Amino acid sequence: MIEWFSWVQAGIAILVGVLAVILGLAGKKPNDYTMGGTALVGVLLVAQLVVALLAPAFGNNATGSVLEYYTYLVSAILIPPAAISYGLVDRTRWSTVVLGVACLAVAVMVLRMQQIWAVQVA
Repeated sequence: MIEWFSWVQAGIAILVGVLAVILGLAGKKPNDYTMGGTALVGVLLVAQLVVALLAPAFGNNATGSVLEYYTYLVSAILIPPAAISYGLVDRTRWSTVVLGVACLAVAVMVLRMQQIWAVQVA
């Protein structure tokens, strides 16, 4: 796992998450910014999957449990599409809040994945 990429990914997820929660609590329905931001978070997670699959071939091995890492990663990849689907079905301000909470959850998971990959000793 590339450390700077995980920090950028978490930062974008936090930014999108906070923006969506604020817009949702202000009464705004899901729009291109909140949906697109959540989609961007999902695309970055797919890129993270590619990086994680290729990293061991270049000598960047996980120090923690590889199974736990991939469980976090696959679970995180499922969150943005589920939130976007909910946002498309339920066009209320609360679906905007759901998009934000989903992005914030992904940010926490990405930071935990970074810990599993680089900090823990198996």
